[in-house]
Amino acid sequence: MRHINIPIFIPHLGCPNQCIFCNQRYISGTVEFQISQVKQKIDEALSTVNCDDECEIAFFGGSFTGIERGLMIELLDIAEEYVKKGLVCGIRMSTRPDYISQEILDILKKYTVSFVELGIQSMNDKVLEYLKRGHTRRDTINAVSLLKKNGLNFVGQMMIGLPTASAQDEIECAELICSLGAAASRIYPTLVFKMTELEKKTLNNEYTPLSIDEAVFRCANVLRVFIKNGVECIRIGLCDSDNLHSDETFVSGPNSPSIGEMVKSEIYYQLICESLNGAKGDITIECGKGKTSQLIGHKQKNLLRLKKEQEIRNIKVVENSLLDTYEIKIVEKEENSCV
Repeated sequence: MRHINIPIFIPHLGCPNQCIFCNQRYISGTVEFQISQVKQKIDEALSTVNCDDECEIAFFGGSFTGIERGLMIELLDIAEEYVKKGLVCGIRMSTRPDYISQEILDILKKYTVSFVELGIQSMNDKVLEYLKRGHTRRDTINAVSLLKKNGLNFVGQMMIGLPTASAQDEIECAELICSLGAAASRIYPTLVFKMTELEKKTLNNEYTPLSIDEAVFRCANVLRVFIKNGVECIRIGLCDSDNLHSDETFVSGPNSPSIGEMVKSEIYYQLICESLNGAKGDITIECGKGKTSQLIGHKQKNLLRLKKEQEIRNIKVVENSLLDTYEIKIVEKEENSCV
């Protein structure tokens, strides 16, 4: 069974803030929002899914719980119609931690809301202030407390490579998201888009975006926190679309549609290095079924790195159905063994 989100983008509606990295109109590829087109978009999406797919209607792109109440309720009513018809299983939305209140949750509880995705971005108040984010670490903690009190699940969205943020800040943010009881997470490397304050800072050499390799390494460290704590990571990186790669919208940063796979491969490399125990000769690495491509990396990058950086001579990779994702087993060939 596939899980499919049917995204309805509401660009920057409900959010008076202009964070220095944000231009939602470019990120979502949507400049104007017309409620008259919502049903059409949902119907078009449903026409492409299989009957056994698990679908949710997802209001993304803006702070859903901050939009005008009448519009928010109208959108929820539309989505709930599809739930009642059995065409989708639930509704999810993205919003800000400071746009969660008991009044809001009293409304949401009338509908089949499966997840509320919180744009946490960072748990460091100094970073949040620099970003002009408009909320604090305490706002996030309070929002999560209210959500849990009202029986609603939350997804923690965080960013990598933010201005003034360190790799340790990111790890601590992931750890706190886990400790707060997140049902899932998303990791977004910071990208620089046109018509943002971050673009000006980048052009003035006040901010340097992460390289792809740096972003992959830091995302991997954060993902390992989520893996350790059993918190699913739904996505790494923004959803791929033409406007994310266009010179008219994108300025710089670790923007790759395959960054999620690169991060998973980096985790396998780290796990292998941690498990070598001094092995230098010929080794066999066992991994879970269907995980060979992630383990060896794009164009066998991980195997080449192991030979160069860890002085491994020959590497054989085999799949073991008894091993789970990110579980490996290394067997070193004895020098005098017969084949």
